[in-house]
Amino acid sequence: MLSIKDTKSQKLEKALAQKLQSDMEQPAVNEDELFVLAEYDNTAAEKSGYSNYSYWQSTLRVFFKNKVAVFLLFVLLGLLLFTVLQPYLPGQYPANLINNHPQTGKQISNLSPSLSTVYIKAPAGTQFNATEVKGYDGWYAVDNVLTSLKARTKFDVVEYGEEWCKIEYKGQTGYVKNNFQTKLKLPDDPWQVPYESRSNFKIDVFTAPVEYANSGNALYAEASAFTINEDGTVTAKAETELRILPSENAFWFGTNNIGQDLWARVWSGTRTSLFIGFTVAICEALIGIFVGVLWGYVRKLDRLLTEVYNVIDNIPNTIILILISYIMKPSLQTLIFAMCLTGWLGMARFIRNQIVIIRDRDYNLASRCLGTSTWRIILKNLLPYLVSVITLRMALSIPGAIGSEVFITYIGLGLPVDTPSLGNLINEGRKLITSAALRYQLIFPAIVLSIVTISFYIIGNAFADAADPKNHV
Repeated sequence: MLSIKDTKSQKLEKALAQKLQSDMEQPAVNEDELFVLAEYDNTAAEKSGYSNYSYWQSTLRVFFKNKVAVFLLFVLLGLLLFTVLQPYLPGQYPANLINNHPQTGKQISNLSPSLSTVYIKAPAGTQFNATEVKGYDGWYAVDNVLTSLKARTKFDVVEYGEEWCKIEYKGQTGYVKNNFQTKLKLPDDPWQVPYESRSNFKIDVFTAPVEYANSGNALYAEASAFTINEDGTVTAKAETELRILPSENAFWFGTNNIGQDLWARVWSGTRTSLFIGFTVAICEALIGIFVGVLWGYVRKLDRLLTEVYNVIDNIPNTIILILISYIMKPSLQTLIFAMCLTGWLGMARFIRNQIVIIRDRDYNLASRCLGTSTWRIILKNLLPYLVSVITLRMALSIPGAIGSEVFITYIGLGLPVDTPSLGNLINEGRKLITSAALRYQLIFPAIVLSIVTISFYIIGNAFADAADPKNHV
């Protein structure tokens, strides 16, 4: 009797025999049809020797992980774009234009910041005296002054009020202000009316207990808002906005002491200061990189350039800036020249120190052994390692140049007053810091300067860190 193990063995042998017989009965296969010859591709073969790593893609990826730096980058780009477009936007005053009041002809001096020129709104049906404004088509100068009384003119008070008193004078009824400016002569009990009174100063009598005037000057409204009466007065058709100027263009940052629009001057000054900063940064980078590379890589020049650096660096940069600005005529070119004269030293020193570290590494020695030219080694082997250093130095030199411009202007050797710059604006504003009402002339340019300097500093540091290959994954 067969065991279970013998039975399974017989079944397995029988199955193998059947499979072998089946394979022998199939037709033979042509081995040439099983393979396809792969053509050689030189480009594909070359790519197989490289990874898909991209230095700049990795740098940008690391940089955009820094949310604060990215936010400040967009803020800075928006500010740069706005400074360029600002003069071309509607309703902008020229930066150096002295704005005069159309009624008095005086400069609109130290006008407080405002987002609108509207002084007050008059209800429909209000009657005004009106005069067409010369040079401003479609605008009326309006007020509700009934008459003006000379000092010590006597009149009758027919209704007393703590703010306004209703009076009669030569058959006319109107209202006068009851305050320290008018100083009405009142009896012991002013509520017992009528009685005779007078003022110690010239006063205006208004048609209603509301003064539609600004510091004694008429207000302004568009002619289309009124109907003209037979007596030459006008009546408001609907609620009417009365403005301090015959214009809808407000002085958002106020005006300075000679009537120039501070809004336009701040952005014009920002353009000037940024131009100085970028120009100085580019010049420092070009000179500093060139000198620094030769200083660090060409050994024969190391001693000479070290002595040149020591001589120039031992002279305080501030002294050089003051001397150049004092000797030459104050101008934009003079300021840029003075800053570039010594500004390249810091860049050159950093480049030299970095190149000394990497100049004798194996790949540079191999390049020299293969006969690679010096300039090719510098451009291909050395400079790519210095991107982070160059970026950081350039980013810091821009606010540094703006700060130097502010300092030189502060001591009176900067740009002419007719050239708006952040330095000029801060220098003028600092003189008014003790006056709370005029402090805005320092605050606005200082805020813009702070945004620019802080943004460049943080963005420069973030990009320098991102450009370091050690931070790439």
